[in-house]
Amino acid sequence: MGKGMRAGKAKKPQKAGGFNMQQLQQMQALQAQMERAQAELEEKEVTATAGGGVVEATVSGKKELVKLVIKPEVVDPDDVETLEDLVMAAVNEGLRQIDEMSQSTMGQFTGGLDIPGLL
Repeated sequence: MGKGMRAGKAKKPQKAGGFNMQQLQQMQALQAQMERAQAELEEKEVTATAGGGVVEATVSGKKELVKLVIKPEVVDPDDVETLEDLVMAAVNEGLRQIDEMSQSTMGQFTGGLDIPGLL
């Protein structure tokens, strides 16, 4: 191609990343809303029980165990395995509830899309 062929074409102004300014502002507003929702989720706590309430686990929105209550009547030195199972069941249920809460809250922004690293 010679120089003459290029000179006849005018370049169109490019949009930043394929988005116009209004779309970019909308995306920034959505991102801010998502960040607020995530921060609110991290402040929440759920409590789950196992064994009819003899073990109680409280899990934060950051997916951390923040409180564990074990009633004395379930503590049996000859049956530690049952206590371990009850603790795992309560903690796992708390984590499941937090995941469900997170998916419900953040799903309103993602429209149900599974975006890796978002939650």
